[in-house]
Amino acid sequence: MHTICLAYYQPCVLFRGAILDLERSFGFLVNDVARLFGRRFDHNGRRLGLTRAQCRTLGYIARNEGINQAGLADLLEIRPMTLVRQIDRMEEAGWIERRPHPADRRARRLFLTAKARPILGRILDVANETRDEALARLKPAEAGQLIDLLKRVHATLSERVPPADKLGDGTGTPAGRTPILPSPRRVAAAASPDDADATPAPVAAVGAGR
Repeated sequence: MHTICLAYYQPCVLFRGAILDLERSFGFLVNDVARLFGRRFDHNGRRLGLTRAQCRTLGYIARNEGINQAGLADLLEIRPMTLVRQIDRMEEAGWIERRPHPADRRARRLFLTAKARPILGRILDVANETRDEALARLKPAEAGQLIDLLKRVHATLSERVPPADKLGDGTGTPAGRTPILPSPRRVAAAASPDDADATPAPVAAVGAGR
């Protein structure tokens, strides 16, 4: 049941007889900021011709090349069968390739294609544009402090959330590693000026701007 907290003129909800002020709720704010950031990324990224899901998938693969489908599904927190259909479409479009696992003939490892790499820089541009819009009301020092505080919260939760049983990349990558978009330096190395106008491809990671 929703109501209005008249004392503070802020949206609140009734929960077990108590009034919760959502605008002061850490969990609500973190989730809603992520939701709004994602929607704004969708708007800014329309020129890429990619879905946000495709962007996330390519970004995670760029960070974890050689990972298998089970490991990638775990990182993306989606059902393996849902990911398989998406990977099939992206492979057909030429953005991703499956390669045999050297130690397991039944397994396939995922890699970006040469066609996909140039788009990473364009996705990073959209992520940075969206980040700048999100932080527009903060001073540079405040923005830096916000990032530092979130990193500390992230580190605390990372110590308390059990890691996946196995990442499944076949490369010895620690299970606790948090995948993000490639660094600007890595993106610059991957994209050459000749490829600047390449056809948009699926790539990934909403909220990766730094």
